[in-house]
Amino acid sequence: MTQIDFYFNVTDKFRLAVRLGTKALAQSSRMFVLTPGSEATRTLETLFWTLGQTSFVPHCRSTHPLASETPIVVDHDSTHLPHDDILLNLCATHPPFFSRFRRLIEVVGQDPEDKVAARLRYKFYRDRGYDIRDHDMTGRVL
Repeated sequence: MTQIDFYFNVTDKFRLAVRLGTKALAQSSRMFVLTPGSEATRTLETLFWTLGQTSFVPHCRSTHPLASETPIVVDHDSTHLPHDDILLNLCATHPPFFSRFRRLIEVVGQDPEDKVAARLRYKFYRDRGYDIRDHDMTGRVL
């Protein structure tokens, strides 16, 4: 069964996504970051290139020829899912394919609309019997 983690009260969802991607890479895990649209995908790709002064996080889009070999895949298009290790969801709704992944990470910002959508996702998973771990990011620097 998919392990589900909710990170809530996040000040910068994209920075946390890069941080978690970096952590996944260090643990030899693979991550698919599902973004809500093309602009968010481009923004996140830029952060993966520029956030660290001395580090590089190998990433690409799901349709790239090397997606099946690349540790981090960032895309708003979920047509091609090159692995089933970790799914990081930045969208307002639950991904219908989440259960094929070993682990699902939900990131919840501080915006009231984001919190309402996250509560619905949380209830959706809980009502289906998933064990959910909560991570309060209040006051944590990303």
